[in-house]
Amino acid sequence: MSLNNKIYIIAEIGINHNGSLEIAKQLIDIAKVAGCDVVKFQKRNPDVCVPEHQKQIMRDTPWGRMSYLDYKYKVEFDKSDYDEINLYCKSKGIDWSASPWDIDSLNFLNEYDIPFIKIPSALLTDLELIKESAKSNKELIISTGMSTLEEVDQAVQTIKDANSNCQYSILHCNSSYPAPIEDLNLKCINTLQERYQCKVGYSGHEFGLTTTIASICMGASIIERHITLDRTMWGTDQMCSVEPQGLIKLVRGIKELNLALGDGKKKVTENEIEIRKKLRK
Repeated sequence: MSLNNKIYIIAEIGINHNGSLEIAKQLIDIAKVAGCDVVKFQKRNPDVCVPEHQKQIMRDTPWGRMSYLDYKYKVEFDKSDYDEINLYCKSKGIDWSASPWDIDSLNFLNEYDIPFIKIPSALLTDLELIKESAKSNKELIISTGMSTLEEVDQAVQTIKDANSNCQYSILHCNSSYPAPIEDLNLKCINTLQERYQCKVGYSGHEFGLTTTIASICMGASIIERHITLDRTMWGTDQMCSVEPQGLIKLVRGIKELNLALGDGKKKVTENEIEIRKKLRK
């Protein structure tokens, strides 16, 4: 994953595919058309991730009434699915990655040539997962929603202790779904940059697009937003996700604003030279 001066844009599919490869492929297509750099999924071993007391709770789903454990398996992609996703993304010229929610899933993802491993906010304090992820020799991106600076400190130190050569980035985030505008605290991007001296980005869960685009004015060099075909689809993440037309507007706005920011040096631009000759005595 090379950023240089461009903004690295992650289209978070997560589990918004609802277990459908066809939906996943449509979302990959949309991310590619919009100009995103990578699509990201979430990988779990439901037997490990679902607490024992929740496994047999019955739940109404679009596929009928089933236990919560069966539902989590219903929306989980297996190896044959990810093999197909891997080939499909290669054919479309877009990268893919995922957030592992357990060690089994981390080992699973390490079988693929993905540009980074993403640690979600929910697992920022899972130091064993962070340690093993750092040992994978892939870049790490960690989200910091619902976390204290002390917890971020501990996660960063765990990365350094596990692999001093590990490249990592940090995403500012608010883990409310959707996040209220007054809680976004975009200035915290500066705080994270000053404290950790690494690449810092923004993972947005708000309804609108403006604040996500504006985050690059605070120095965000990575942008992540959830994407969906339709916000009314089944799933807890759909409502705070960006629909296709919104994603196209978001990426265009990010690229335009990044271009407009410039280098901060006051100078006469090439396009101003003739105007200057005409208007200045």
